[in-house]
Amino acid sequence: STAPDPQPQPPPQPDFEDCCGNGCEPCIFDLHDLAMDRYRQALRAWRERHPEAAPGSE
Repeated sequence: STAPDPQPQPPPQPDFEDCCGNGCEPCIFDLHDLAMDRYRQALRAWRERHPEAAPGSE
């Protein structure tokens, strides 16, 4: 039997109010951008493993 391989899900988008506005390095929005990059990479790899999955089914 094969291990489950669910489609990656995007990270939750932070609300504008989640940012404190103090110029943090990194800002919560920078961290979200990095998480989105990792998500896109994981999704590309998942689609290569699941060519039967329709693009846009995310």
